[in-house]
Amino acid sequence: MKNAFFVLLFVVLSSGNRENDHKVIRSFCYWKTNLYFQEEDDSLVNKLDVKHMYVRFFDVDYNPYSKEPLPVATIWDISFNKSNPEITPSIFITNEVVLKSDTKQLDSLAVRMAKRIEQIGKKMNDTKADIIASNIVYPKDYYKQKDYKPLNYDSVRAAESAKLKVAFKEILIDCDWTEKSQKNYFYLLKQIKSQLPSSKIAATIRLWQYKYASKAGIPPVDKGLLMCYNITKPDDLQTKNSIATSEELAQYITHGDYKLKLDIALPLYSWAVAFRGNQFKGILSDYDQLIKDTSKVKKTSDTQYVLQDDVLVGQTYLRNGDEIRIEKISDSELDKMISIIKNKIQIDNQTKVTFFSFDKKYINDYGTENISNYYARF
Repeated sequence: MKNAFFVLLFVVLSSGNRENDHKVIRSFCYWKTNLYFQEEDDSLVNKLDVKHMYVRFFDVDYNPYSKEPLPVATIWDISFNKSNPEITPSIFITNEVVLKSDTKQLDSLAVRMAKRIEQIGKKMNDTKADIIASNIVYPKDYYKQKDYKPLNYDSVRAAESAKLKVAFKEILIDCDWTEKSQKNYFYLLKQIKSQLPSSKIAATIRLWQYKYASKAGIPPVDKGLLMCYNITKPDDLQTKNSIATSEELAQYITHGDYKLKLDIALPLYSWAVAFRGNQFKGILSDYDQLIKDTSKVKKTSDTQYVLQDDVLVGQTYLRNGDEIRIEKISDSELDKMISIIKNKIQIDNQTKVTFFSFDKKYINDYGTENISNYYARF
């Protein structure tokens, strides 16, 4: 009986600690046109123990003149300093592309996408080879060495370049497909997979696509990235927070039987939304200095301000009387969101938890300790 009691106690204690028996993969999205890391960026990656990054490689849009889908806005400069997170190339495809393209055009697009991913990957490797060769040929304090004889840089670079292969474990395709575009989009995903057989294909899953999976369909990919933000449109004056709220998230994550393994993406950014009367005037990313200037703005609530003067913020001209709504996810809201996600979605050692986006401004604003705690809460 005593042995049976201890067995039962062990089972109960193990069950109570089950949620802590895994450690998620710490990830970030990088969505700028160039990636060139400095020492400060490396420091942030190391402090946060970031092991993975989704990096936007290019977008695909529909060209109205040639009447075909074309890759655009390609990132060509990708250079990490000393950090070395695993990279997942990410490609954003507009819904117009899959609505207006026929199967022949989608076949061609898949080939073009695979080729461009290969080109960007090759350029990444060339940059790596440059850095490695420079460190070998010109080691630290080499100029202090009396008998220093430099190696042939081109030969060393060629040898290092030959060691590097373009081999991405995963490719992420980002498209807010609809019921109407589903057939074409799913066809395109299959063609992309056929062009990149050695890589796993992942697809972003919007919250409506998760909740209404029977209507939206399950994309034919290896994994999904659930986008837990941008739930409502920012151009509504009555919206509380268009980035996300825990209440709205709970309305979408209502079940746990999505037929695809999911990674998680959460917001780590803020912005200000401007209105003139009921008219939406734009989104301001650089709003910090404005709201600190009490001669230009009057605070009316925790998140609301009214302009007291005409101002130019970036490219947006605002007038006296315009209203500004600050949108940011608080620590308590993120905690609630994480709880909602964990309650319905399976989280394990292979789950990537990703924050959008990797930007020193946002990371320093939230703080590395807080962000580390967000990861740990999973």
